[in-house]
Amino acid sequence: MRKDAFEAMLKQEIGWYDKVENNTGALCARLSGDAAKVQGATGARVGSIMQGIAGVLIAVLMGLYFNWKLGLVCSLFFPLLIIAVIFEQRIIMGVDSVEKVAFEKSAKLAIESISNIRTVAGLRCEEKYINMYIELLSEPHKLTMKKSHQRGFIFGFSQAIQFFAWGLTLWFGGYLVDIGEADFKDVFTVTNAVIGGAGMVGYSFAFVADFNKAMIAAARVFQLLDRKPLIDTNPAVGLKLNEVDGNVAIKDAEFSYPTRPDIQILNRLQLSIKNGESIALVGESGCGKSTVIQLIQRLYDLSSGSIEMENQNIESLNLPFVRSKLGIVSQEPVLFDRTIAENIQYGDNNRVVTMEEVIEAARSANIHSFVSSLPSGYDTKVGSKGTQLSGGQKQRVAIARALVRNPRILLLDEATSALDTESEKVVQDALDAAQVGRTSITIAHRLSTIKGADQIYIIEKGEIVENGTHEQLIKFKGIYYKLWNNSAQ
Repeated sequence: MRKDAFEAMLKQEIGWYDKVENNTGALCARLSGDAAKVQGATGARVGSIMQGIAGVLIAVLMGLYFNWKLGLVCSLFFPLLIIAVIFEQRIIMGVDSVEKVAFEKSAKLAIESISNIRTVAGLRCEEKYINMYIELLSEPHKLTMKKSHQRGFIFGFSQAIQFFAWGLTLWFGGYLVDIGEADFKDVFTVTNAVIGGAGMVGYSFAFVADFNKAMIAAARVFQLLDRKPLIDTNPAVGLKLNEVDGNVAIKDAEFSYPTRPDIQILNRLQLSIKNGESIALVGESGCGKSTVIQLIQRLYDLSSGSIEMENQNIESLNLPFVRSKLGIVSQEPVLFDRTIAENIQYGDNNRVVTMEEVIEAARSANIHSFVSSLPSGYDTKVGSKGTQLSGGQKQRVAIARALVRNPRILLLDEATSALDTESEKVVQDALDAAQVGRTSITIAHRLSTIKGADQIYIIEKGEIVENGTHEQLIKFKGIYYKLWNNSAQ
């Protein structure tokens, strides 16, 4: 169940992850908790419930067979038992629904604080996060305390019903013996059968809470398993091109993020990129530069318009095939807690990447000499999110990871903006070498890094307002000219 749920999660489109209810903590809590709770509706517990139901039926039939009057009196206690159990379940379900929300929120907070423990420790926020965690869990705790007396009373009542039943049935059985309408042995047969059946009801319904939790958890799991992603990553779906040269065209693109449908990011944006061309996207934060990169990766689909690769609409192409032709280097690259070699090999998962290819990609990314100087070389662990490496070193490993798949289109999303001047020069040299012979799309705030681009596009409010080479745009003395002068100051 966990395997299927995890597989279903990873197949969902990125817009699904953007929703608040699908945050990291909630998904982790769902993955660990719901799959475990489903066991409450399987195996021995189902057998116990079936045993209880069968016991009740047999008890009532035996009671009616041996002495129908005494059997009917005994059977009057079954509705009381069932009513008590129903009330108890309602209380439990009310607490469970509050607990589910609280546990997901607290799991999110715990994951965020532990993942960013350096920042938490640096800001001395440990006590604050502990208090926030306690506060999130206090609501279900208070509710449980509030409901505990009700649950105690109902549980006591359901247990006491059996003793009331014994007292009343033995008294009534004695009366029937006294008037000659029952044998002494039938009284004990009926009483033991029916009261024993009542005990089976209590025993079987002890698992109903787990069963209800399991059914709710199963509903959530199956809702996830049955959900069809809006962007299909199935490797068997879509067209695979014979060759990708690196021609990309964006036509009349309009786009809003699923979580912010009222805010239009792209406004009929037009962009044409030729094979082997190096282009740069420039503009203020929030103008839509990174959105263009994400749309080319097909992390999202356009609201209207189209993106074409080799004159084919990207939505009709096989998605794993499309992404296999793209290489991405972002501002904050994420490395896995594996060795340097394994992180570079992750660049191409369709085949076995040899160490010769890893070393060649590292040379192209200008990091081979550094890795060779380490005691463990390419077997050096980079730590969680690459924390054992500096920013420039992480960037160059990410460049090597992108190059090992030999992408036809290289996407560079502010790859040097977080680096110091010395590291930036080393990484920029590696990026310049990586762009040779392939189409590249670069986003940069530091305009000096895209001075040599074949075409520079200035985006404002989701549309192209200027484009040309560096020299042409400087002569034009428009928005780019102002940005260039501001960056030079």
